[in-house]
Formats: sequence, C-alpha cells, structure tokens
Amino acid sequence: MLKQALKCGKLFCPQNGKTLKNAVILVEGNRILAVQTDREAIPDGFMAVDLSHLFVMPGLIDAHVHTGSSGEADGLAQSARATVGDIAFISLRNARQDLYAGFTTLRDAGSVGFADVALRNAINRGEVIGPRMVVAGIAMGSTGGHADSHFAPHIQETLLPDLCINSAESARRAARYNLKYGADFLKFMSTGGVMSVGTTVGAQQLTADEIAAIIEIADMYGVHTATHAHGTAGIKAAVRAGVSSVEHGMMLDDEAIDLMLQHGTHLTPTIIAAERIVVHGEEGGIAPWMVQKARQVLENHKAGVQKCLARGVTLDFGSDAGTPYNFHGKQGYEFELMVSFGFTPAQALTAATVTNAKLIRMQNQIGTIEPGKLADIVAFAGDPLDDIKTMQDCRFVMKDGAVVKI
Repeated sequence: MLKQALKCGKLFCPQNGKTLKNAVILVEGNRILAVQTDREAIPDGFMAVDLSHLFVMPGLIDAHVHTGSSGEADGLAQSARATVGDIAFISLRNARQDLYAGFTTLRDAGSVGFADVALRNAINRGEVIGPRMVVAGIAMGSTGGHADSHFAPHIQETLLPDLCINSAESARRAARYNLKYGADFLKFMSTGGVMSVGTTVGAQQLTADEIAAIIEIADMYGVHTATHAHGTAGIKAAVRAGVSSVEHGMMLDDEAIDLMLQHGTHLTPTIIAAERIVVHGEEGGIAPWMVQKARQVLENHKAGVQKCLARGVTLDFGSDAGTPYNFHGKQGYEFELMVSFGFTPAQALTAATVTNAKLIRMQNQIGTIEPGKLADIVAFAGDPLDDIKTMQDCRFVMKDGAVVKI
C-alpha cells in the first residue's frame, strides 16, 4: 500500500479556521494517517511529496454543478441535438475540468437521461478518472415550469430533461423514479428560473403538497433534498416542508431567513451563475429575456446574502457550473464573488469544505484533513486568506489518495 508524506507550506484546517505552517500529512492508501507538525520526522517508508511552496487544504466540494452542460450561451441548442451518449462524454470532460481545478467532490444538481448516474458509477468502478460525485438524476418540476423543455408540442422526447409533476401523487412517483435509477438526492424546482422560457423567475411553481410529497419520499429513503428557488413564496414552502438546501435564493426576505434558521436549512448562493449572464449579456449571444431576469435576481442578492451571514444561516459553496459562460474548471471565481458579497476568505473556504461535506452527509469521510478521512487534498499557488483570487490557480490535486494533478 502506497505511503505518502505531503510536506505543506501552509495547511488550512476548516474545522477550526486555523492555518498550520510546515505541517506534514501522512497518507496511507486512500486514507489520511496523521497530520504532524514536525517536518523532519517523516517515518521510514513514506514517499515525500513537496508542497512546501503551496497553500494546502481539503479537497473542494462544489454543491451545485451541471456536468452535462458546458457554459454555452444557448444551452437549449445542445439539448435539441445531443444524445444521452453525447451528454455522458460531455459530463466526463466537464467533471475532469472541475477535478483539476481542485474540486474533488461534485453535487450534480440535474442531468439528462441519468448521464450523471452513469458517470458516477464509472468513476466509482475506477473505469475513468473523475471527482467523487453525488447526483440528482433528473430534476423535478411542474409542467411548463423551470427546466421543462418548452419544445413545440409536436416534438416528442424520449429522454425527458425534466420530470414534470402536477400533483402530490405524481411527485411521489417522480421521486421514486429518480431513486430507482440511482439518484443520491432529490432536486426539484419550487419557482421559475432565469434560464427557462416564459416563466416568471420569482413565481412559485410547485404547490406545498407537491413539495412535501417529494421530501416525504426523500426522508423515507434517507437522502437529502435541494430546491431551485428564487421567489420567497417557493423558498418558504420548501423550507417549511423540510428541504435540506435552497439553491440560489436570490429574492430572499426576512421571513424566509427566519424560517431557514428555524429549520437549519442551507443556502447555496451560486452568485456566479447570474453574474456571468449579466456580464456577458446580449453581446455574448445570451437571449435578452434571460439577461433581464438575471439582472432582476442579482439586484438584491448581495443584501440577502449579507443578512444570512449576519444572522447565521448556513451558507454553502455552489457554482451552478454549466450555465452560460459559467465554465467548468473556472468556478474558483465564485470565491472572489463570495468575498465581494461579505464572506471572509476563511468563511468562503469553509463553505466549500466542511460545510458542504455536512450538506451531502459525508462529513465523516471528507471536508477536513484529519486521521481516518479520505485523502482528498488540494493545493494552491498562493494564500487565499491574503488574496482570494489564488483559488483560481490550483497546482496540486489528490483524490482518494491518488495524485491526479501535480
């Protein structure tokens, strides 16, 4: 069994916010054996890996990506042409780009034809190199709602991009369908979205009983849940029903924040998703209606996030990578945006490690560098506590004890 000693310049410990200097991480096989502060006392039989010029930390976790999308200005064009086989290969390429950027674990928040499940399984079997994946399968929403296809009625689909539900009974059926085919968690759309044609971004699109039915099945199967939600009514309905995390949440109000605190609900802000659409705009080939909606949700997002920070809502790191101009492997920019919204650099790093590990219920395996945990370890060119932009310059990646980038 391979034994490795990683000699760190600085080592960030998100469990306590401390940074150790000149620490050594001992790795045996795919597990962390020990963390020691005496660099000279490396045991015999360990191969030294010199990271003494780098900032070392646990492998990053992105709690919201779409590996089946690549950041195209018009994602609907790909949906109309690509087969599920195409999506599987696209997903592998995108997941690897995320891995090489330091994201050793991804939560894929919805794909096509269970391509995300297939990719996760291939990675787990060791057939391809990729990050650890927690997948949602096919996102659930209402007919005509966010992520429904909006193709012309005469166009027939054999691989639905969304499971459309219109009652509590059909919500239970859709939830069980996803779990049957391998979903690790359940994702549903409580409100309209920026990227869906003809929907009002803040309007609630699932009824309270439909939302409750999905969460009922999730609780029965022991999996967590995530809801796409911008508008306050949809956020509140999902939080009251017990959703694990609100994705985006860009139109929060004080009552929604109160409810999230009461229920222990996480918020995944995904600032980068709307910001990239606004920055690139119509000049980048993005539909005018999409740019307008992105501006609408981004307008008050900073104030909402700052209230959440001040009041103690649990905030995750998620990028929504795959949305327009939001490229896989480039989501380290979200750290910079988080700091611009009021996070300290340490809070942003913590969100992407130990906090996200708790969200996906893997805190006993990943999220910190401690004895017994899986050896997911990454390193960056500079100290992000001094300059958060360095989170876009990953130099070393170890996933499950294997070095995949050096």
